[in-house]
Amino acid sequence: MKIAIAGGGIGGLTLALSLFDAGIEDVCVYESAPAIKELGVGINVLPHAVRELTELGLLDELYEVAIPTQELVYYSKRGQRIWGEPRGLAAGYKWPQFSIHRGELQTLLHRTVVKRLGASRVKTGHHLAQFGQKGETVWTEFLDRKGGASIGSAEADLLVACDGVHSTVRRAFYPYEGPPKWNGVTMWRATTEAKPFLTGRSMIMAGTFARRVVVYPISKKHEDRGLSLINWVAELKVADDQPMPVQDWEFIANRAEVLKAFENYRFDFLDVPDMIQNATAIYQYPMVDRDALPTWIRGRVVLLGDAAHPMYPVGSNGASQAIIDARVLARELALQPSIEDALSAYDAERRPKTAAVVAANRKVGPEYCMELVDQRAPDGFTNIDDICSKAELDEISARYRATAGFDPNVLNNRESLSVRRVG
Repeated sequence: MKIAIAGGGIGGLTLALSLFDAGIEDVCVYESAPAIKELGVGINVLPHAVRELTELGLLDELYEVAIPTQELVYYSKRGQRIWGEPRGLAAGYKWPQFSIHRGELQTLLHRTVVKRLGASRVKTGHHLAQFGQKGETVWTEFLDRKGGASIGSAEADLLVACDGVHSTVRRAFYPYEGPPKWNGVTMWRATTEAKPFLTGRSMIMAGTFARRVVVYPISKKHEDRGLSLINWVAELKVADDQPMPVQDWEFIANRAEVLKAFENYRFDFLDVPDMIQNATAIYQYPMVDRDALPTWIRGRVVLLGDAAHPMYPVGSNGASQAIIDARVLARELALQPSIEDALSAYDAERRPKTAAVVAANRKVGPEYCMELVDQRAPDGFTNIDDICSKAELDEISARYRATAGFDPNVLNNRESLSVRRVG
């Protein structure tokens, strides 16, 4: 079985490793970028995805670079503590939750693919321009995005589109879908080197969905030096008649604009304006997603990750869901009697579950507790129990964990997704 993977991001590289682990070795990853570089900012990898990376043999290397998240705490726009919960091992999972620079995770995955499959199995500078099917063969054509020149073609038994929110394959499947859907929220993302806050391994969210910050440390190397490399996302909802910001992960924001929006977010445990002022480059991007699809399959071509189910960055789920996609698809390809049966099983398993996460994130997911507090006590509170009961807050979190697939009891006791190589 020969498999072509369009996209060398987290989903595509995890898929390559998972296929190899399952004994499917004729795999090639085609990445648009000219090189695999440590781009982007921080992400969270939740325990259900860390389990999969652990079963791929990557746990020790993750511990070397990432921060095992200890707790998640929600605060109001006034910096008042609403609610918190332990995360990862502290919450009873058998696997940690990691906060990590996206580029470091991608680099780790890429390095492992090269080590196990060989350097020739990752072709950078190959942007998927066209594809088609002839019988049981999928043909692909690639170009150099920088110059636009054709750089070759390839054939495979299966093409997996891991090419992101602007997927070439998805656009061919659904040519009238239009651009991603913007919810009016502009995101500013950056990292800041600073002293540790709270436990030093805390993730916090403060404000409301219309104006909030998400903050957490992402670097073990900084922690070892007594510092913290803080990843932060500042989000602001603008008026409905505003145009959508440029969809470019490398678009540099106006620092003064960010500071103005969050000038009063000075809390006892974290000075947000100071954090913004001392950040390295601040990137701006609109918060977008897409509607769920009726199918991810066309013959022997299938979608995975953000190409299949781009979602709002709520609940720390985007990368984790792509990792789960990759593991399920590899398992089905190893176990099912045909490629077609494998794709059908994968689609039936993953598409409804990710659609539920997309829908939950549109309703602000577990961050709904901050909305409740702002509705019920916009001027602040003395005792959170007078505003929201512990049972109500627990239910919000538990419901989202179940929807997103990382309920601890279910995760700790379900069967492994691994299909071990024979011999």
